[in-house]
Amino acid sequence: MMDWTDRHCRVFHRRLTRRALLYTEMLTTGAVIHAERERLLGFDESEHPVALQLGGSDPRELAQAARIGEAFGYDEINLNVGCPSDRVKDGRFGACLMAEPELVARCVEAMKRTVAVPVTVKCRIGIDEQDPEVALDALARAVVASGCDALIVHARKAWLSGLSPKENRDIPPLDYDRVHRLKRAMPDVPVIINGGIPSIDEAKAHLEHVDGVMLGRAAYQEPWRLLTVDRDIFGEAAPHATMQDAFEAMIPYIEQQLARGTRLHAMTRHFVGAFHAVPGARAFRRHLAEQGVKPGAGLDVLRDAIARVGTHAPVEAAA
Repeated sequence: MMDWTDRHCRVFHRRLTRRALLYTEMLTTGAVIHAERERLLGFDESEHPVALQLGGSDPRELAQAARIGEAFGYDEINLNVGCPSDRVKDGRFGACLMAEPELVARCVEAMKRTVAVPVTVKCRIGIDEQDPEVALDALARAVVASGCDALIVHARKAWLSGLSPKENRDIPPLDYDRVHRLKRAMPDVPVIINGGIPSIDEAKAHLEHVDGVMLGRAAYQEPWRLLTVDRDIFGEAAPHATMQDAFEAMIPYIEQQLARGTRLHAMTRHFVGAFHAVPGARAFRRHLAEQGVKPGAGLDVLRDAIARVGTHAPVEAAA
């Protein structure tokens, strides 16, 4: 998610789940090709498995950006044709490309010829006046024929005319059944569902119909939910028993970043939803908000914030 899932967020989320696949925020091909690459694309080794999400519509540029991403070590290249923001629409990438399935297919084909890692596509069920029954099938069949390894479908339309990007996250009605029907129609194609899924329990229910579930806002705004992913989805032990333990595991990374000149707030801004229904959660958020933004703020600020939270926040309490 743009401006949300940066490298600091992903390192934090990796402390909560060993198994979930993490995604970068969407990066344009122009930025990947022309910007300072280490700053834009660099990531911590602990983030694996991690996918690079690209925005673009020129097959040659996407192939070049995918090659760069693969060289950096990303485990998957994902083409986003579902983002509805004005910035994306004006640049001819994102959700507007659902009107051009053959172009998206050429983009996928160009990337597949260039990289060995999986190439996937994230889309909506349709845009504007499109019939989702026709639009989603057209896009899915075109990109699969070009070698797409998996489809990630946000189960809402995107209205590029009349709704803001924020409204597009909530107002168009969810149609999970449409994504389930796509999976039934394409049983050999991995289909991952996305959009408004609020909990791990609901994710498990969707897994009876599709191959995977992508959590966006639920994972970012309530990261404590991720503490149960490995146990409830993969049948493995959680990496940490409590959120306090997960934060303790974050300390070496935070120390390393502070030594490099990274401001504490650049990391702690991703922590505000870490505690749920735990005494002291509000005090934790307030302390980070007030003290974490100050110049020179260090680890003591985070430790003081954690000290304001009740000592019992086990994985079981987050289920």
